[in-house]
Amino acid sequence: MKQVRDIDTRGAQHCETSALGVLLRHQGLDLSEPMLFGLGSGLSFVYWDGRNMPFPFLGGRVKPFELTRNLAARLGLELLVQETTSPRKAWENVAAAVDAGRPVGLQLDSYHLDYFRTKVHFGGHVVALYGYDDDNAYLVDTDQQGGAVSTSLTGLAEARAARGPMTAKHRSFTLTVPTHAPSPRETIVPAITACADAFLEPPIANLGHRGIDKAGKLVRTWLRRTDDPRRDLGQAALLMEKAGTGGALFRNLYRDFLAECVQLLDSGDLRTGHRLYSEAATLWTEVAALIAKAGESGDAQCLEQAGAVLSELSRVEREAMRALRRLGATRADTHSKNVDH
Repeated sequence: MKQVRDIDTRGAQHCETSALGVLLRHQGLDLSEPMLFGLGSGLSFVYWDGRNMPFPFLGGRVKPFELTRNLAARLGLELLVQETTSPRKAWENVAAAVDAGRPVGLQLDSYHLDYFRTKVHFGGHVVALYGYDDDNAYLVDTDQQGGAVSTSLTGLAEARAARGPMTAKHRSFTLTVPTHAPSPRETIVPAITACADAFLEPPIANLGHRGIDKAGKLVRTWLRRTDDPRRDLGQAALLMEKAGTGGALFRNLYRDFLAECVQLLDSGDLRTGHRLYSEAATLWTEVAALIAKAGESGDAQCLEQAGAVLSELSRVEREAMRALRRLGATRADTHSKNVDH
């Protein structure tokens, strides 16, 4: 068996931040999962529906791999990404990294991984690979999936070769921490304000606070979108709370990120953002429970209530992001005064 030495195989709640944690700890940089998520400006919202989709999807984060790119740019990490249409070349890329003593991140479709209990196609799944033998690959996935796990090389190849929504062409990646990387504290405000800007000024109505408001209107019609409410509404609620998101569509992770930031920076706007995201996290869990209840009972009133809570969430998160965006202006004013003096 070929295996990276001194690997810390701790999983976490979300797949991409789990993998990033493994890669960065091996480089000597140990950040909490909420800090990785926040510095990667990972929070977002999308109401995703289409003619080829059996049922609408609510997403609470930026698209797959954007968080990794954001984090690398912010912390000055060297991000080496390899993609190919050749399964043989794809495996050579991964094996070369492990043989050189480096864990490697993979984006793939979780449906084909042996250890996944819930068989749903998701092409934006990310794992860290740290070893292999003649039959199996040894991975780190989320805590929910088992943390340190293994899958057959055949299943891994199928997962990496899959095509469809959010898939990548056998994408693999490594991270290198430079000798003089900026401290996470220095990058908090740019990360928060970039996230707030994107959330407050989305290019289309399906994203950000506008997307949440749109979801509040459309969720009320969901019983008319399905011939199996228990399955479709139940799965939608499950994805909101249990699909490696830390619950509440990533609002719990962002709340905890802001709580860490409050300990590092003295800012009323930051405390306001933290308070409002604590409120939002609770409300998102309430929405998921109402959607699940509607699926079980077929009661449209539950979806009416969910829609009302979503409308309130649009307001709460908009207010939170406005406060957080002011961090950039406050920081600029402080810098200006320091220069003047």
